[in-house]
Amino acid sequence: MGEAELSQLLAGCLAQDRKDQKTLYKTFYGFAMGICLRYTANRYQAAEVMNQGFLKVFMNLNKYDTDKPFKAWLGRIMINTSINYYRSNLKMAQMEDLEKAEGVRHFDTPDSKLSYDDLLAMVQKLPNAYRTVFNLYAIEGYSHKEIGEALGISDGASKSNLFKARDKLKTMINDAEQWAERSTGGSRRAVADHNPIQMNVSFFNNEILK
Repeated sequence: MGEAELSQLLAGCLAQDRKDQKTLYKTFYGFAMGICLRYTANRYQAAEVMNQGFLKVFMNLNKYDTDKPFKAWLGRIMINTSINYYRSNLKMAQMEDLEKAEGVRHFDTPDSKLSYDDLLAMVQKLPNAYRTVFNLYAIEGYSHKEIGEALGISDGASKSNLFKARDKLKTMINDAEQWAERSTGGSRRAVADHNPIQMNVSFFNNEILK
């Protein structure tokens, strides 16, 4: 979508035009859902957060600075909405975290390749606290101080959750790679040759998990 078309669409949304609001929603649905999926355990939760985020977008569109990229502004709203969702469900999330902390070792799909969707599934298997801190630090670039302020936890708790998140993700990736090796009957090099997506896994492992 070009800048002129986007500007016209945003103007319609500011005028409460339902058709333009629907078009804006459909245009940025994939982008917004991709963010929310990283912060939630499943698509149902992600859709709930995303819809809350779009409601905020429409309610606060008059505050959008048109000199800045709209996509970045929308993305920030989705991240903040995800953080608010985490905080509003904190007690329930803490109980789930205790149940899930020891149960995320194994990657459940022996025949699948390690695509983006596979990696996303691994992140979604993390306990809520680990997943939220991992996303904010490794993906969004927040500092531990900023994470602590956003989530209402200490810097030390943020660092601890990040360490545990990375450790569990590394375990899941290693388990998936070993399963792939056994299923193909080859070496790790053979798996990489057989599966071009392996390059993405290596980047995920070496850059984000270091």
